[in-house]
Amino acid sequence: MERGRCMLLLMMVLIMDIGRGEGQLVEDFYSFTCPNVEALVKKAVSTKFNQTFTTIPATLRLFFHDCFVTGCDASTMVSSPNGDAEKDAPDNLSLAGDGFDTVVKAKQKVEGACPGVVSCADILAIAARDVVVLAGGPSFNVELGRRDGLVSKASLVKGNLPEPGFNLSQLNAMFARNNLSQIDMIALSGAHTLGFSHCSRFANRLYSFSSSSPVDPSLNQDYAKQLMDGCPRNVDPSIAINMDPVTPQTFDNVYFQNLVNGKGLFTSDEVLFTDPASQPTVKDFANSSSDFNGAFATAMRKLGRVRVKTGSQGSIRTDCTVINS
Repeated sequence: MERGRCMLLLMMVLIMDIGRGEGQLVEDFYSFTCPNVEALVKKAVSTKFNQTFTTIPATLRLFFHDCFVTGCDASTMVSSPNGDAEKDAPDNLSLAGDGFDTVVKAKQKVEGACPGVVSCADILAIAARDVVVLAGGPSFNVELGRRDGLVSKASLVKGNLPEPGFNLSQLNAMFARNNLSQIDMIALSGAHTLGFSHCSRFANRLYSFSSSSPVDPSLNQDYAKQLMDGCPRNVDPSIAINMDPVTPQTFDNVYFQNLVNGKGLFTSDEVLFTDPASQPTVKDFANSSSDFNGAFATAMRKLGRVRVKTGSQGSIRTDCTVINS
């Protein structure tokens, strides 16, 4: 009798997987195989958050960097003894260790309940949603069914992540390659309402913007002085400042209000307001937190679909830092 029930359960899972097809994600992917996965991840994320606030921006940024390089496949989680994995690329060296640790701890919890079932990629996607909620942002349902990537190379990173000096056309082109619209791009940029940046990423706006104006004229003068105080010339490269100078530990629409007031940290932030093509959306998000929250939730779900691996395209890692043999 017990054997019959097990066979029936296995057949149901196989039928569900076949019906979903390659590349398709669904919210209830683990309803039979690991029904408590989201609760397990949420508990691990909350525990880590209680230890350090950096858990929030670090996990959210890790998810974005992972998806934009080779797709949402947790390849950025991989460690290489040769220092040539994705995380070792120059553009990823600033990823905070607390993001990696959050996913590793969540994976350990899930493995204890459902060994060999849930991918690190799915755990990262759930954790990214959970940290947004912990910071006061919108909740949304996470689609699941990703497999973990089989490749992680530092050489694949360059040219696949937005640069702080990008203009609107460059931002739109990069996001469009990942099936994300301009509104998605602007909404996801709103994640800069959390976290911090090292001074070197924006120092040119303060000291060497152009021959006629060392300081970027689009910067609010008081904000520019505040940045100079926090990031003097030849500052220690480990020094970082908050991306949002007003509410740095709250997920809200103040980031867009900052842009309207000339307080965007990166050129790629401020251009969203100074370019007429994107300015109306920035003004809308600055005036309506509900519009921003709705657009952000939609964009996060779309981001989570970027070049996902399913079926034989990937695997389920038992250790997120090591690709299966």
